[in-house]
Amino acid sequence: MMDFDLFVIGGGSAGVRCARIAAGHGARVGVAESRFWGGTCVNIGCVPKKFLVMAAEYGAAAEDARGFGWDVETKGHDWSALIAAKDKEIARLNGIYRRLLDNSGAKIFDAKASFIDAHTLDVGGQRITAERIVIATGGHPTGLGIPGAEHAIVSDDAFYLPERPKRVAIVGSGYIAVEFAGVFAGLGAETHLIYRQPLPLRGFDGDIRAALAGTLAGNGVTLHPETLPTAIALQGGGKQLTLNNGTKLDVDLVFFATGRAANTKGLNLEAAGVRTGARGEILVDTAFRTSIPHIYALGDVTDRLNLTPVATAEGHALADTLFGNRPRGVSLENVPTAVFSIPPIATVGLTEEEAAKRGEVTIFLSRFTPMRHTLTGRERKTLMKLVVDKATNKVLGAHMLGEDAPEIMQGIGIAITAGATKADFDRTIGIHPTAAEEFVTMRTQTRVAGPDLGTK
Repeated sequence: MMDFDLFVIGGGSAGVRCARIAAGHGARVGVAESRFWGGTCVNIGCVPKKFLVMAAEYGAAAEDARGFGWDVETKGHDWSALIAAKDKEIARLNGIYRRLLDNSGAKIFDAKASFIDAHTLDVGGQRITAERIVIATGGHPTGLGIPGAEHAIVSDDAFYLPERPKRVAIVGSGYIAVEFAGVFAGLGAETHLIYRQPLPLRGFDGDIRAALAGTLAGNGVTLHPETLPTAIALQGGGKQLTLNNGTKLDVDLVFFATGRAANTKGLNLEAAGVRTGARGEILVDTAFRTSIPHIYALGDVTDRLNLTPVATAEGHALADTLFGNRPRGVSLENVPTAVFSIPPIATVGLTEEEAAKRGEVTIFLSRFTPMRHTLTGRERKTLMKLVVDKATNKVLGAHMLGEDAPEIMQGIGIAITAGATKADFDRTIGIHPTAAEEFVTMRTQTRVAGPDLGTK
């Protein structure tokens, strides 16, 4: 008999859920984590990042309160107090994740794990065997190989900065880049965003991308589109970032937000025969199986759809499949997601560009000033968009940039997952006065798009 029915490598969202549910089904489960319980999301990702975003939003909210008659005075921001409060809450969440595993009956190993062979692991120097093994080690941020790159930080480091920089250059335009641009600018830093695309957030809907660029600029972020960094040099106690157009930026902090890679180094996957892809990601089928049928991989280490709720759903589904007599998978279609820019973005389903490649679609688009800002005077617009299949009237995608977008989009996600048509949206009564009601009151078609039409 082997030591465990299931051994999970990684104590993040996917690994903890898989281990906990499998143990609840009666399996003998072990789980190893060498850094911190809860993984990237809880410790150096979505949870602490949202705390920083909230902190940045409070400054604007204090200014906006004057529009409603409040006499508000702000005296600056205490970065160290914010980080201390964040660290306290993260420590609490760490404890919750560990207790969840303890209470489920899984055996915890605070250690690194690597393969000896397809059924055997080295776990902190201890030889352990398992009938099935799950790899859920997540990913890590990557930088750029330019001269002076050692003087830059990545997102992991941003949560532990001893003080708020006064001048920041962020390289990249994915969700991490635009979120931290909002954070630093909102807390009063001179903020530059450098990216090689014409618009930020490659892969998102085009109207959302254009609206975000305008919003970032309106929030005080200096945009450097279609630009690449070429070197970083130390300069007078700070850093000087040189761009390929000859611009030189004197800043206190250079922040690489240029992508992530799978955490597979040190696992000794070769010893087990587990194959990886061109980017180092672990290749899996729809049942989360690797090239070795009894070894599975979940979450960001597979580099498919790197979202915490997806990883959690995958862990639960695999545990139910293996030990709960309830075989099931996880659909990666119509997954709602959010970008916590200021204001935030939320989206579900197909972009206009994706949908138009498949067939003719009708586009419904609305831009308006949020009710709050008719009194504050802040120059801020909300954008809402529906992408509708012309032949079936089915809503294929919904996109929003504006306050409360993530909260609104969660409900829209249910409707799109259920296959709602534009007629279903139209006959739904709106909640007034809200921004959300605009999704069920858009009646005028903005344009038609399709594979042979472009847009018109």
